[in-house]
Amino acid sequence: MGYIRFLIDNRLFLLAGFLLSFTSSYGQTFFIALFAGDIMRDFGLTDGQWGGLYTIGTTLSAVTMIWAGVLTDRFRVRNLSLVVMVLLALACLAMTAAKGWIALIVTIYALRLLGQGIMSELAYIAMSRWFVAARGRAISIASMGFAVGQAVLPIFFVALLAITEWRTLWVVAAGLVVLTIPAIQSLLRRERTPQSLAESSTSLGMAERHWTRLEVLRHPLFYLLLPLMVGPPAWGTALFFQLVHLTEVKGWSLVAFVSLMPLLTVSMIAATFLTGWAVDRFGVTRVLPLQLLPFALAFAALGLADTLVAAGIGLVIFGIGQGMHGTAITAFWPVFYGTRNLGAIKAAAGALAVFGSAIGPGISGALIDYGIAFPQQMIPYAGFYLVGAALATLGILRYRRDLPNGGA
Repeated sequence: MGYIRFLIDNRLFLLAGFLLSFTSSYGQTFFIALFAGDIMRDFGLTDGQWGGLYTIGTTLSAVTMIWAGVLTDRFRVRNLSLVVMVLLALACLAMTAAKGWIALIVTIYALRLLGQGIMSELAYIAMSRWFVAARGRAISIASMGFAVGQAVLPIFFVALLAITEWRTLWVVAAGLVVLTIPAIQSLLRRERTPQSLAESSTSLGMAERHWTRLEVLRHPLFYLLLPLMVGPPAWGTALFFQLVHLTEVKGWSLVAFVSLMPLLTVSMIAATFLTGWAVDRFGVTRVLPLQLLPFALAFAALGLADTLVAAGIGLVIFGIGQGMHGTAITAFWPVFYGTRNLGAIKAAAGALAVFGSAIGPGISGALIDYGIAFPQQMIPYAGFYLVGAALATLGILRYRRDLPNGGA
């Protein structure tokens, strides 16, 4: 099937995946961190305290994801997305009224669970179930929603911050979520049933069967891939979370740095499509172990950068890592563990990713309070990525022989 024909024939489902991924932006760290300076000022928080509160809220959302992610095995995306998006809009409105640390933690919890957690899972699980031979391409297209959100929303909202009170902008965010609901509902009028697709799919995992979540959690490969699952959300989240601090330490304008985000997005989009093609063409086993290498190089480049030009190069490389990670890791689960219990399995992995995004801001914020600036932290984080790449390579080489086709 030609690529254009693929887009035309599957346009409704692909656009729905794109919008689901885009709407997750309002619970992503890159969006919430835009208001970090205002939040710390209004609530009287240090970097470490803000990071700690963010860690608590995000960790609670990670725990909830273990249960909530299973809902994608039981309910249609159309119905579940409606409920989640209404709740996400309410969470955005809650930020406008939050007073005190407890209210802030609860609001962060809701934004992270509904946005980064469930909305992202809905997009990627739907693509994994609805497509088999073209799974990589479908996931890459859905990922474009996140990429576009990361490129457009920071510029739009930072510009509005110059003329509008920060809490008011969360009302704008809630309105944008609500406006997206009718579009997704319309696109998925004829949605296929996830469970029936899972039962009829020939996409079996290792040992030619569908694995349960408990079996996955007992399998050594899952633990060899832990750094790969936790590293990008942990330190990638820390990068965006400490954006205000990073620009202050480097002596850069926040507006100027944010204006570089389209470079990241362009490289992320290119890497996403290329990775989707590579997964379909060569198999996820050949792509997955490579995805942490751009992260390592990007963190080293950004940590050492002393100009915005150098920072732009680092962001381009980081975008390549993001594009590879979003596509390859999503394609990995159905290939190695089958599709029947994909929602439950992905919920466990998603909870780890959300937990990673919780500890990143907490650790980096605490280190900043102890006098270790974020640029100084970035070289050790780069080393973490290299270790994760080595462990992932060992795991894939060992267990790909157990795939139905021997990993070919």
